[in-house]
Amino acid sequence: MAIEHISDTARWIAVYRAWETDRPDACFLDPLARRLAGEKGEAIVRNMRRGRASSWAMVVRTYVIDEIIVREVNNGVDTVINLAAGLDTRPYRLNLPKSIRWIEVDLPGILAYKEEVLKDEKPVCQLERVRLDLSNITARQLLFQDLNASTKKALVLTEGLLIYLPEEHVAGLAKDLHSESSFQFWLLDLTSPFLLKMLQNWYSKDLGGDIKMQFAPAEGPDYFRKFGWIPKEFRYMSVEGKKIDRTPSHAWLWRIFSLFMSREKRDGFLKNGLLLLERQ
Repeated sequence: MAIEHISDTARWIAVYRAWETDRPDACFLDPLARRLAGEKGEAIVRNMRRGRASSWAMVVRTYVIDEIIVREVNNGVDTVINLAAGLDTRPYRLNLPKSIRWIEVDLPGILAYKEEVLKDEKPVCQLERVRLDLSNITARQLLFQDLNASTKKALVLTEGLLIYLPEEHVAGLAKDLHSESSFQFWLLDLTSPFLLKMLQNWYSKDLGGDIKMQFAPAEGPDYFRKFGWIPKEFRYMSVEGKKIDRTPSHAWLWRIFSLFMSREKRDGFLKNGLLLLERQ
């Protein structure tokens, strides 16, 4: 298996950020990505059957999330809570005020590795790391309560997380986040059922252990309304990719195929993107 543990997905995505940084027309710069990905990350991408296929989407995802976070911080968000933070480097590379509190939450192993690699680097804001398995519901709820008591306006980020969770786990997380009044925004990436089937077909043989791509609600962004989260903004991957000239290598072929697809399938393929939710 190319990916043996869920934390390996962070190395996988870090490779794409390193590739983007190497481009003369880079949409963002992440000089730490290659060090974090390491040889293991490069090996993961080499060994995957479609290792390069998702690079454009991860670049678009990173770019749009960067933009939304900076905008919302400028609009008054004082804390960013990054759940399953992995090897994200935004506290080091984004243009953020020094006063911003940035909390990274993830498994002990991946955070220990990250701290060792970045021990000589200085974040631009107030960075804290919390070692926690988010599947531990009691510990998660206690952490959220503590964070709620010490912040006024927080944005929660779950980049690349929900797709790997069963629906009931996503529902539980949505409820727990909404229980905390200072958690005003929730930023996430959302996959449609149609694209999920494609991703499962492409990558299931590369994922080891119990790792599965599985969450893609038929309701789309409206899925979260029943938990008190209202869609504030949805940025389609295909639209955003065209804006920054990052599209699939065979985008022209997909456009031809789409002419012969039913409207339901065509819409299902397109309805994937970045979703900003606001607390009701």
